Parts: sequence; C-alpha cells; structure tokens
Amino acid sequence: MTKTTKYIIAGVVVVAAAGAAYGASQKNKNKPTEVRVEAVENRDLVASVTASGQVRPHTKVDLSSDITGKIVKLEVKEGDYVTKGQFLLELDAQQYDAAVQRAEAGLANAKASGAQSTASLTQAQSNYRRQMEIRKSNPNLVSEDQLEQLKTAVEVNTALADAAKHNVEQAEASVKDSKVALAKTKIYAPMSGRVTRLVVQNGETAIMGTLNKDAATLLTISDMTVLETKVKVDETDVSRIALGDSAIIQLDAFADTTFLGKVVEISNSSVKAASAGSSDQAIDYEVTIRLLNPPKDTKPDFSATAKIITDSRKQVLSIPIIALTVRENEALVNKDTTGMPSAKAPVKQVGKKDVEGVFVVGSDNKVTFRPVKVGIAGEKHFEVLSGLKLGDKIVGGTYQAIRELKDGTIVRETKPMTDAKTEKKKP
Repeated sequence: MTKTTKYIIAGVVVVAAAGAAYGASQKNKNKPTEVRVEAVENRDLVASVTASGQVRPHTKVDLSSDITGKIVKLEVKEGDYVTKGQFLLELDAQQYDAAVQRAEAGLANAKASGAQSTASLTQAQSNYRRQMEIRKSNPNLVSEDQLEQLKTAVEVNTALADAAKHNVEQAEASVKDSKVALAKTKIYAPMSGRVTRLVVQNGETAIMGTLNKDAATLLTISDMTVLETKVKVDETDVSRIALGDSAIIQLDAFADTTFLGKVVEISNSSVKAASAGSSDQAIDYEVTIRLLNPPKDTKPDFSATAKIITDSRKQVLSIPIIALTVRENEALVNKDTTGMPSAKAPVKQVGKKDVEGVFVVGSDNKVTFRPVKVGIAGEKHFEVLSGLKLGDKIVGGTYQAIRELKDGTIVRETKPMTDAKTEKKKP
C-alpha cells in the first residue's frame, strides 16, 4: 500500500468520525427536553412573612433593691401568683433601724437647741425693751452705747433662733430619709402577676440596682394575661408588614396547635447582627405580635414561629413560583443608551436587561419565553398581573430544565418525580 493511499484512508476515517460526532450532536440537539407542564389557573393566594422569636409578657417587672443588705425573709417561690402590694421579701434592717434612731436623737437635740435659742431671743428682746422704756423716762440712766449693745444681742439671738429652726428642719429630713431607707428593707409586689423568675435565696446579699441591673435583679413578676412574641424580620420583608396585620403563631411547646395573633408594634430602628463567617451585617427589624388566644400553660421564653399575613387574593391568575425565571433582554443588549443599534460589542448594564417571565409551551411543543408581571407571592404560587391568560400552558419544572431552556427548545411533558415542594427554590 502506497503512502498516498494510507493518507487517503486516514482522511476518510477522520471525516467519518467527524460525521458520526456531528450526527450524534444533532441527534442530542433535537432530543426533546423533559419538563413538567402546568396550566395557568385561578387560585386563592395568601402572602405572608415568616419569622421566629420568643414569647414574653406584655408587662413585666424586674425587681431589685434600692439598698444593700442580706435577705433575712423570703415569702415567695418561683411560680407563685402575687397581688399588688403583697409582701415578698425583707432585708436585714438593723443598720437602717439604727440610722433611724440616730436621726431621731439628732432631731430631739436640734429641737432642744431651738428651744434654748428661742428663750435667749425672748430674754434679749425683753432686756432691750425695758432699757428703752427706762431711757424714755430718764435718758441719763441708760446710755446710747448700752442700748446699742442690747439691740445687737437681740439681732444675734434672732439669727441663732433662725439657725436652730433650720437645724430642726434638717434633722426632720434626716429622720424621714432614714425611715425611707428602713422601709426599703421590705419589698412588696408593684403589680399583680406570676413570679416567673426568682434568682435569690435566704441569706444572700442584695445589692443596689443602680450598680449592676442584671446582678441586682431579685425576681421577675409577669402579667401572663397579655402575651406577645417579638420576631426579627428582614429589611426586604418588613416594608410589607403593617400594624394590625393578622398572624398565625406556632409554639414549639404546643406543636399540634396554632394560635392567632396581631401585629401591635414595628420598630423604627434596626437590629444589626453580623452574618456567620462574614463581615456583612444582616439588618433586621423587630416586629411585636400579640397572641389573641394563648394557652393557659404558656411560659415566658417559649419558642414561637409567626406567619404574618401581609396580603391575600381571591381566585386570581397564578403560576408556580418555580416557573418564574429571569432572562436577559436581548433587544436592549443590542442597542446603545440612546436606543439606536450599537456597532460595538454589547456591554452589560446592571439592572436594565433582566426580565422576569415564563416559558410558554406552544402546540408544536416548542417553548417561547414570555415576560410576565407578577403580584403577591403565596406559599407556592405567584399572582399574575399581565402577560398570561387562563389556560396557557407553561413550563412548571424542573428548576434545572427551566434554567437551560431557550426560545424554540422542544419539550416533552413528564410526570413529576417529586412534589413541587421539594424543588430547589429559585434565588
């Protein structure tokens, strides 16, 4: 076999291989893509925001002491129900009782000094008055200097009497202050409620609440008749929530029951929390939801998940959430910013070319991307505002298939292998 013949045979083999590869690629190209096809239908939709938090009473009081002292009597235990004004505990009062006695003794001393000053003033005034009368009857018997000295004595004793009066007032204030401190050795319930937290025992020392609030807390009284849960809602969802929105609340402690709630407060300032493994911060807002029918056995800090109903629609056109996808607006890609065709290579303009839509299945099983405007989002479906009509056939899955579809792709309907809930959600 000549060298030329070998080259010809090798060329034929290469061409045959290339032809086979091309044929295989064409065969795969023309193979229909398996998708799930669904019809556009009317449905009832409910838009909601789900967030988690903990149950807490609307009103609670953390009791602490205004003075420092050892607890000598504790009359309640955790879980007890107390009424307003009920005695709770007592601190060692010896030091404060002694302070009252000292203050009262000081008051008695001040009153005695005041009485003495008053008597001296009265005597000085009498002496001055008598000498004035004598001088009027016989000026030679009392000199002007003597009268001046007597007048000065009256003024000095008047000042001393005023000072003694103020000393009495100061001593009275000391007595009142020491009695107030003594009264603080006994602590009474400021409100009716249940003792939901008790952190002290007999013999422990209570410190002043102004020094360290957390360490100074003795017990907590909670009004368990009005309960709330405070949940953190992402900044992208909080704008959809309004005061008065209803909510469905699930308590982990009562897994088989749901409870009704109502939004009563939306914070104006955010609660920032650093994302795990990132320097970025997640910005959340606190939303307070009041439980309308809480169970009697509810305790503070129960874990709760709230589903806040933000909107609802009755029998509106809808499509599966998974069906909605995003494609680039090619018409805009091929034009410059003035709207005229561009001779340059297309430059991606962020936020101007992404169009939301679905793939509509034609009678020939070819799909066409159609822009769609959607409204509220339910649990599984979007509301359709424009772009589709009742009965239109659209591609409803799978997620991977929708990502790879293009205009003109031939599809074949298959039965779903899994429920739509198990589909990976679109970002």
